[in-house]
Amino acid sequence: MSKIILTGDRPTGKLHVGHYVGSLRNRVLLQNSGDFDEIYIMIADAQALTDNAEHPEKVRETIIEVALDYLSVGLDPAKSCLFIQSQIPELTELSFYYMNLVTVSRLQRNPTVKSEIQMRNFETSIPVGFFTYPISQAADITAFKATTVPVGEDQEPMIEQTREIVRKFNSVYGETLVEPEILLSSNKACLRLPGTDGKAKMSKSLGNCIYLSDPEDAVKTKVMGMFTDPDHLKVSDPGKVECNPVFIYLDAFCRDEYFAEYCPDYACLQEMKDHYTRGGLGDVKVKRFLLAVINEELAPIRARRAEFEKRIPEVYDILHAGSAKAEAKAAGTLSEVKAAMRINYFDDSELIRIQSEKYNG
Repeated sequence: MSKIILTGDRPTGKLHVGHYVGSLRNRVLLQNSGDFDEIYIMIADAQALTDNAEHPEKVRETIIEVALDYLSVGLDPAKSCLFIQSQIPELTELSFYYMNLVTVSRLQRNPTVKSEIQMRNFETSIPVGFFTYPISQAADITAFKATTVPVGEDQEPMIEQTREIVRKFNSVYGETLVEPEILLSSNKACLRLPGTDGKAKMSKSLGNCIYLSDPEDAVKTKVMGMFTDPDHLKVSDPGKVECNPVFIYLDAFCRDEYFAEYCPDYACLQEMKDHYTRGGLGDVKVKRFLLAVINEELAPIRARRAEFEKRIPEVYDILHAGSAKAEAKAAGTLSEVKAAMRINYFDDSELIRIQSEKYNG
């Protein structure tokens, strides 16, 4: 069996460093590993519209931003198929068929759906499209016969629901769909970066994100204003590194070789942490080091983005070609699904023969 990856992002804003350490960086590694036969990376605009239906311009404008972020981090259209979800109509049809295999109560029990509904304050005014998001995601995954889905821990219930749908479909209609496996990041510190203000999640509305496209001066303002240990008031005070955003970011980005160039007082991050913990190391010095580290990591990303920004029509061509390739793959799966469900009326010559004999002897 071919090894196939399906992953992607909702285009509701520019991608930030949390996306980078949580998924994008690993996608590039997976892409370049040679371990997978096909890689599909989706800009999930249809899913984004489930809670942005009244603001389609927001999604429309963000498509190119996400595409530029993808290309700038090193996703290669020669190795990974980059496509737009709404351009694959087969996904909608698959979702419709899968809806018959899932109960309302099962969707209501999905922990990810429950937390997302609470976060958006939907209460009883839940858009049906958003409520059935796990079914749509199952269609996305199975359409490409994905064997591997790289996601964060918070998405595990969604992948499990996909697996349930696959098992149900195969038990009713025969072995047709592929049951996917989840791939979690091996670096627990990188699963989710907090916002620069110390809040648990980066959010554009909170203004606590460092975007991949941010210029150096914007990154400087954000890093130097970052939340740290609120009890570390003087340089001499002992500080906490646990739950301290500055050190969480360093866990995600720092490499030992950066110390020789930017902070030679220490040989590694643990030495810096130990000094901060016992006291005598100020937040400003740590932040300046973090600023250097982040800019070092973002420099090649900024350079690649600048080149692609000069070739916007080419970026749309990449998405167009990727969407055509993705649709061909999804169409093949849909054909198999309809055959298994016995609704491929015009392709079933045996059905036509039997009905002809029935009425004509």
